[in-house]
Amino acid sequence: MSGSRSGQFRPGGRSDVEGKRVLVTGGTRGLGEQIVRLLAAEGARLATCARTADDLRELTASLATEGYGPLFTRALDITEPDRLEEFVLATAERFSGLDGVVACAGGARGRGLEEADARDWSLTWEMNVGHTARLVKAAVPHLRRAGGGSVVVIASISGWKPGPQAQYGAAKAAQIHLAGSLARELGPDGIRVNAVSPGSMLIPGKRWDRMRTEEPEAFARFAAEFPHGELVAPQEVARVVAFLLSDASSGVSGAHLPVDRAQNAPTPGGY
Repeated sequence: MSGSRSGQFRPGGRSDVEGKRVLVTGGTRGLGEQIVRLLAAEGARLATCARTADDLRELTASLATEGYGPLFTRALDITEPDRLEEFVLATAERFSGLDGVVACAGGARGRGLEEADARDWSLTWEMNVGHTARLVKAAVPHLRRAGGGSVVVIASISGWKPGPQAQYGAAKAAQIHLAGSLARELGPDGIRVNAVSPGSMLIPGKRWDRMRTEEPEAFARFAAEFPHGELVAPQEVARVVAFLLSDASSGVSGAHLPVDRAQNAPTPGGY
């Protein structure tokens, strides 16, 4: 089992998310996986989706081995019309309702302004803002019937601190604004909406981890963007997400919470 698949969390008594019915998009890798693992360890009833069925099976088996589960899953592309909405409905039917959703899936297409085309901008927008809006719209009737609930939108440091690529930063900035706007719109129904902006996370096998091993000098320069000299761990972000899903955060809505260790520039190139 690779490092990113190993268990990272153990339950430490009763939690404010215990028994809560939560759907997480993009839950098989990176931050999404750590969110699912933490919520599973704390007793939530979970559903997640991803594009690859094998990844979903592997995660489900891993959680079962650690004594957690069952995990309700579906392989789908979040940009496909109606597929995400169908999964939200299926989850609500399986769990007899919903208490929370986490819009974690996302991504970017294209490179710099002169290289990226209109389709790159459109796909980047749909993976981030479009998917979030569709997820929340599909979940609202079920959250409302449950008497309210919590929506957590995973944005990015790139949404509020400038860095390339512009299409990604613009989409993440829109997610932050969307969370604030929806918090006002859905507040009368008892539905809280918050955005979390992770800093640059050190995830096994991903960009910064590869830089650490392949370009140690460049990585050291980048790590200097963090006052403590260490990048953010996805588990640190997952704990904030769990808090926002929990009853302990009942007074928090419309907030934008950076989890970036006071990171300065979001990329090695600086501002």
